[in-house]
Amino acid sequence: MHKIENVVTEIMETLKIEDIIQATGGKIIFRESDSFAGLSIDSRTIKEGELFIAIKGDRFDGHSFLDNALEKGSGAIVSHFPEIAVKNKTIIHVQDTLKALQDIARYLRLQRGISVVAVTGSNGKTTTKELIASILSTNLKVLKNEGNLNNDIGLPLCLSKITSDDKVAVLEMGASAPGDIETLCKIAFPNYGVLTNIGQAHLEGFKDLKTVRKTKLELLGYVDFAIVNADDVFLMEGISLSGFKGRVIKYGIKNPAEISATDIRLFEKGSNFIIRTKEGLSVEIHSNASGMVNIYNILAASAAGILFDIDTENIKTAVESFQGLPMRLEFKEIKGIRVLSDVYNANPASMKEALNELVRIRKGRAIAVLGDMLELGSYAEEAHKSLGQLMSESPIEIFIAVGQLMSLAAEEFKGNVYVVQSPEEAGRLLRNICQMGDTVLIKGSRGMTMEKVMEEYVL
Repeated sequence: MHKIENVVTEIMETLKIEDIIQATGGKIIFRESDSFAGLSIDSRTIKEGELFIAIKGDRFDGHSFLDNALEKGSGAIVSHFPEIAVKNKTIIHVQDTLKALQDIARYLRLQRGISVVAVTGSNGKTTTKELIASILSTNLKVLKNEGNLNNDIGLPLCLSKITSDDKVAVLEMGASAPGDIETLCKIAFPNYGVLTNIGQAHLEGFKDLKTVRKTKLELLGYVDFAIVNADDVFLMEGISLSGFKGRVIKYGIKNPAEISATDIRLFEKGSNFIIRTKEGLSVEIHSNASGMVNIYNILAASAAGILFDIDTENIKTAVESFQGLPMRLEFKEIKGIRVLSDVYNANPASMKEALNELVRIRKGRAIAVLGDMLELGSYAEEAHKSLGQLMSESPIEIFIAVGQLMSLAAEEFKGNVYVVQSPEEAGRLLRNICQMGDTVLIKGSRGMTMEKVMEEYVL
């Protein structure tokens, strides 16, 4: 989980040295500045007045870049003494710099005493987090983690930006191994939890799907309110077995729930539906975000809004102004070809949802350009073969398989199939076989860089 991101935090209020020492128990080696404009772990983008934290990751050691960081920064937190001469800078020594970052974040979160909403699940975390932040921002000052910086570095960096004006933090929490959610909860201490679903994602660090569920449900040990997907039977079974004593707020479309969507109409781009609550509230939504999956994300976010007493008209305004996130179910029309680009990431559940969308919006031939689903561990071979079988049962005419794992899916596919090794090769092939009126889905794990398919196609 210790992946170093290129992140710099910016906060409106200064971070005081007394708070840092109180939080970390660190020792001041050199003292020049008593307050800092924020925290940074990136020597390339650190800004004047910020404090550099020399984190040691799997591939990088921040101490190697201390000299560069101190050219602009006002000081640093280190775990071993600097080998360079330090002048007019503040240096604080700690035993573990990553733990120091987390300790500072925890200290600031508890000092401010704000509400914290944690969002986790196998799919839809980032979109749901963004929607919740948009809805709550209609009434409250909201802090959120940028993008999907949801690990034990990105999340505390986000919390370090907290100000006295912030009323709520909305934090995405990711997990790649058991205990990861608990680690993040011990930093953020969330009051509210949102569980989007449980699926086969990042299985490499887990024994099986039950272990994934158990890890996501670590959240329940901290929150008083749990917003959960009533239509995810496996998730609901886990919540029932967990002994959770807090309040459960269910959202869904198929199964009984406190908040639900009815009168659903899906379009090529976006959808219309009515959000209804058990208390009799209802509001019609015209969403720009496509697909059933985004209706679920909107329901989860709306449930959070209702818990925070956000007026339904404000919920409507926030949802309808949301344009979706880049590289996630983006609908484009290029040279008479409809393209559904969903290239941010992929796992079996999100692949199925995207293929459903391809079939739903198709008008001419349906073409699936799919890259490997990564981080599935021992389940990878079975997952890809099952995907090929699933597509064979769907009205998909052409399958372009990108990568070694996806070639296993190609072996199971009964239609026209092509196997290539790179997204660029897939783009060139697509350019040759596409016809006016075709509908194309492009999807794969982030490591497959499937956005390059379209870059090559439009050349």
